[in-house]
Amino acid sequence: MLREGKEACPFVEDSFSRFLSQSNMYGLCQAGEQELLAATLKGKVVCFRYQDLQQKIRPVAKEVQFTYIPVDAEIVSIDAFNKSSPNRGLVVGITFIKDSGDKATPFLNIYCDYEPGSEFNLESIAQSCLNLELQFTPFQLYHTEVQCENGCSETVFLLSGHDQRIHLYKENASLHQFEEQPVERLFPELQELPSNVLWLDVLSIPGGRRLSAFGCQNGCVGLALVDQTGPEILQSWRVQQDSPISTVLLFPLHSRAEPADAERSSVNVWSVRFLWSEWSVHCALRDVQKYGVSCHACLSESDQCDAVLCALVTDLDFDGQKELLLGTYGQELLCYKFQQPMRGTEEQFQLLWRRSFKSPLLSIIYLDLTGDGLRELAILTLKGLHILQLKLALTRIERVGGPGAQLSKRTSTLECLV
Repeated sequence: MLREGKEACPFVEDSFSRFLSQSNMYGLCQAGEQELLAATLKGKVVCFRYQDLQQKIRPVAKEVQFTYIPVDAEIVSIDAFNKSSPNRGLVVGITFIKDSGDKATPFLNIYCDYEPGSEFNLESIAQSCLNLELQFTPFQLYHTEVQCENGCSETVFLLSGHDQRIHLYKENASLHQFEEQPVERLFPELQELPSNVLWLDVLSIPGGRRLSAFGCQNGCVGLALVDQTGPEILQSWRVQQDSPISTVLLFPLHSRAEPADAERSSVNVWSVRFLWSEWSVHCALRDVQKYGVSCHACLSESDQCDAVLCALVTDLDFDGQKELLLGTYGQELLCYKFQQPMRGTEEQFQLLWRRSFKSPLLSIIYLDLTGDGLRELAILTLKGLHILQLKLALTRIERVGGPGAQLSKRTSTLECLV
């Protein structure tokens, strides 16, 4: 069902994969360039991809048998990343709770294959497991890149838990396995937290710095500006809300600057906004690097669709300026566009369009699943995974003068619906 706002939704549904049991807001991640992993509460992990079948691109959803996940396990969260260069390999992390009858035991499984030629083979990776018993109930499993002492970059896992802490898992290259390390060594801003963290987001910015944001179960929203070379906290801010924070998101407002104006516009390109959601969504409208969270506004109609569980900021219409997508428990997908302020007015986000689904929205990822140069919206709901593609007419308009092979490939994808 489509409920139109000022504009019609520019996406159509290409496929829907129904799951045998429901997922949650931590249950979807990208694995590699063109694959998704979706976890269900009853211990199942489904890999979703598009394949060339009989000269047409068709969606394929297949269960992956990850080892050391018991049949009675309840998966809490899943995440994956490609190792930072020059290292090679796909790493998958899965947290779950095993029901042992008299007590429930939480675990973190980290999957990574070190055999040459198997580093990106998902079937092989799923059999190479590091099984870690946890002393806390896990929540969000999140990965981010950090600067190491030798000047290189490395990707690590951050796991929030009910013990009011963030746990850091970093690879020990000599032992070929991941180990837990004190989080304050690399993330001093993530210690002494006021409550259980439900959502975490980290954004690297120019000058060797980063912004870290977290949303807590008690309604606290935290934000910190950090010099990564120390690491050293340069500034920190906190604001208290009335209900648990389900999502936090840091994002530069613009996708790119024109080459001739790149130097002059660099400040604007990295003018970072900050979004957090509870029953309604608040957005810091001014650059948080300068103003923190002191200037914010409530996005229109975001309080009319029940809790907002997921958010995404990306350029959907190819104009270099990003749109803001919100997925709600009220089964609505809302799209906002930033409006440049006129003289004497404040900047704001305007609701462009909305689309209704048949169950609550849990997670959103925007990626190129078909390999044709155009990305799809992957939306995880309580009942399964929806894949939305740009309407073909819009695709042709945006791709005028582009490679014909890309258009013909997208056409064959849409023909699968006929």
